Amino acid sequence: MAGLHTAVSAASLLALATWCCHSRADVGDFTPCAYFLYHGSPPKGLLGVPICQRYLNQYRFASLYSRRNRAPWYSAYVFTRPAGKRPKDDWKYEPQLAYAKADGNMVSFPHGKVDQNIVESQAVQLDYFNSSYTHGHLNPSLHHQDPEDRNSTFTLTNVVPQKFGSNSGPWARMEMTVNKLLTKYCKDKAYIVTGTMPYQTEHWLKENRVAIPEYLWSAYCCPNYTKLPENLTNVFPTFAAIGRNDSNSTEEIVPIDWGEKKEFWGYDVRIMPLDTLEMYLRDRFGTFVSVFYNQCSEP
Repeated sequence: MAGLHTAVSAASLLALATWCCHSRADVGDFTPCAYFLYHGSPPKGLLGVPICQRYLNQYRFASLYSRRNRAPWYSAYVFTRPAGKRPKDDWKYEPQLAYAKADGNMVSFPHGKVDQNIVESQAVQLDYFNSSYTHGHLNPSLHHQDPEDRNSTFTLTNVVPQKFGSNSGPWARMEMTVNKLLTKYCKDKAYIVTGTMPYQTEHWLKENRVAIPEYLWSAYCCPNYTKLPENLTNVFPTFAAIGRNDSNSTEEIVPIDWGEKKEFWGYDVRIMPLDTLEMYLRDRFGTFVSVFYNQCSEP
């Protein structure tokens, strides 16, 4: 997966992010939504299908999608201070994964039968029905201000199977911590990438329908920030975290805090430097992984 190596102005990137045309393919190329990637460059080392997530004719964020897993490897977005209540669940799908010439806007699932091409190309609501997993947003609505940006996060191409103990416990608290840190200290754009780490032996929903991750991970890049108190100098300009999605996983990557509430046992989140996260990603994926261009250091 090649990144964008040419310099692009902020104004040009913003224009690319909001421009759309119904004839343009939004699957297979990050160029139209480079605005959501630090220096216009996606994470390196992870292979998949780029999706410029478009809703109501505007690009909202970017995802790297695995057709085999029927789930994203990561979603990348620009943080904005949240406002308003959590949107009502209105789950959507990506038409261009099913039909290459389809319109690129994400579409709400029909109330009745779902087209078989859609079922084969991506996760559908039935995959999560009667499972022990929740819809785990990689790009959470909590990290956005515009109501339509928030609504756009409710697409299954931005979702992975996540245990309740993670989604409603330590992982949710980590997302809120990031929200508070960036709102208070980040002076300019903050870029966030949130992704998954697979099991070493694959785990699936519904007979190989959707891959279940063993861990979730997240990192932000805020190159321009205010003066920090001494206890926060280690979380700017970058912050990284790995969260357990399996209470039975070993503790080499993320230890268990047995003082946590019982319902959240084994779903801990470990905060760490960006290069430590990248080390664990390299170990699990077996290849060099770099989340942010130049480690989020301005040239």
